[in-house]
Amino acid sequence: MRRIIHILFFMDTVLEKEGKCEMTIYDHWLYRFLTGPLNNVAWLYILLPCVFVGGIYLTVGSGAVQFRRFGYAMKNTAGKLFGKQESAHGSVTPLQAVTTALAATVGTGNIVGTSQAIAMGGYGAVFWLWMAALLGMVIKYSEVLLAVKYRERDARGDWVGGPMYYIKNGMGPKWKWLAGAFSVLAALAAFGIGNMSQANSIVGSVTDAVCAVNPDFGGQVELRWALGIGLALLTALVLFGGIKRIGAVTEKLIPFMSVAYILMTLIVIFGNIGGVGNAFKEIFTAAFAPRAILGGAAGITIRQAVVWGLRRSAFSNEAGLGSAPIAHAAAHCDGPVEQGIYGIFEVFMDTIVICTLTALTIIISGVDVTFGVKPGSALITAAFGTVFNSTFSSVFIAVALTLFAYSTILGWSLYGSRCVQYLLGLRAAKVYQLIFIVVIVVGSVSSLDFVWNIADTLNGLMAIPNFIALFALSGVVFQITKEHFRGVDLAKAKHE
Repeated sequence: MRRIIHILFFMDTVLEKEGKCEMTIYDHWLYRFLTGPLNNVAWLYILLPCVFVGGIYLTVGSGAVQFRRFGYAMKNTAGKLFGKQESAHGSVTPLQAVTTALAATVGTGNIVGTSQAIAMGGYGAVFWLWMAALLGMVIKYSEVLLAVKYRERDARGDWVGGPMYYIKNGMGPKWKWLAGAFSVLAALAAFGIGNMSQANSIVGSVTDAVCAVNPDFGGQVELRWALGIGLALLTALVLFGGIKRIGAVTEKLIPFMSVAYILMTLIVIFGNIGGVGNAFKEIFTAAFAPRAILGGAAGITIRQAVVWGLRRSAFSNEAGLGSAPIAHAAAHCDGPVEQGIYGIFEVFMDTIVICTLTALTIIISGVDVTFGVKPGSALITAAFGTVFNSTFSSVFIAVALTLFAYSTILGWSLYGSRCVQYLLGLRAAKVYQLIFIVVIVVGSVSSLDFVWNIADTLNGLMAIPNFIALFALSGVVFQITKEHFRGVDLAKAKHE
């Protein structure tokens, strides 16, 4: 029983009662299967090809909407975000929808995830992170478009949508099993990508900051528990207020923390401005010849660069996972395309802007990278320390990660509960929310490697049903996109 309890709650060790030995959780067959063979199948043989093949297919079929209509997308998203917006009954404003989705994407993936991409895949992983993001723009655009097209009202009159609904309503009743499969996998994945990994990063960064201020501090374990419990309580206060309360919180947190973090990275970059050109050279060179930059001892291959770039791009912007459409489906909008272009904006801001700034800050600062070892927030903290005081850097990263990760927890709590609501109804969703809150504490005291490895596998699995739906409903995406922009072009021609 003890072993079962420890496995279920993701503890660091499993004690063998029969003997005197101690077996780590990493030695358990279930953990090895989840993070080994199953992870490889989900990522290397399914998700990676789907991102590139599916991204290219959707790009061609949509008329390269993420490139040809990029100006239109920015004008009608970033250009309108802070104007007066209103929501109808059972919906949220477009700003609240996009900030809720960004809350789930702009998080530790931008800081810790980008650091891990570099450490595990070399500098070249940044290039492949960009490639995945460029294709991810059209993938998320398609997801959001379909979510709005096939959304429906729940028992409370709220708009609900996402892959489970566009599978059911778009592909037909015979595919309800696939909608159910996505809902199960996404509800489980929420505990990894949107819960434990985020809580772990918050607690780890705050603990590091406390130790930086007070090197003699000896209560790290007690502090992690206290922070985990406090974080769980704060989440509960917002979570039980529904999507409107989540939207109200994220629309205030996301712009503030994003601007603050961007300004800090820019200061570091300008402080090392002479290294920018060389940083880009190393990124592009290492993308195709990692050993030329890192040396044979690093053991980094092109395959590793591609895989880790893809993994951390997906973890950061979530394009292809099917998560963000759940938030966008609740938006009060004029139509599927009007909300779909927010997907382009999300990926651009999350990965092309924020992840790039993180990567450049690390590379040009000259901090030592231990390749092959997954870092936490130490890399970006050290990079900031080349310009700012080390204590200030630790405190700032702790605050930034706390706000980033907390907003991610809020976003994914919505995703998981909406998936459970689809499967079992509103009452079951409330029970799920309670479990979600408890797991925050568990993630706070678990090991970093364990949390991230499980999150990777669950992310890969939940994307599979979503990509099946994207391929099956691609014709709908192409038709709606073509009709919308034909009207835009005609209106523009008449105006001219």
